[in-house]
Amino acid sequence: VQLQASGGGLVQPGGSVRLSCAASGSIFSINAMGWYRQAPGKQRELVASITSGGSTNYADSVKGRFAISRDNVKNTVYLQMNSLKAEDTAVYYCYGRIVSMGTLPRDRDYWGQGTLVTVSS
Repeated sequence: VQLQASGGGLVQPGGSVRLSCAASGSIFSINAMGWYRQAPGKQRELVASITSGGSTNYADSVKGRFAISRDNVKNTVYLQMNSLKAEDTAVYYCYGRIVSMGTLPRDRDYWGQGTLVTVSS
């Protein structure tokens, strides 16, 4: 199982960007998916998560600005980031809590490679 993240880059304050993360491989089912981020000198923090049923959870710092969604057919999770601030600058990591064909019925967390979002003028 692999997770491939895309999107990110340099964005001006107040701008928007969308991150995508696609899971592939011997997947039986995907439970939660989501995004963490890690800014320089800081611990990794949860940004947003979404269950297989579509229930979402957000960090207080991004509520009202970010929106997480998923496409269960494509095994892909998205993070729409609006009204970006300098403090949103970080490496963003996607994850999936996945049941693979080799680990049925147990799930485990798989991580993407990280994508850098830099918010600067």
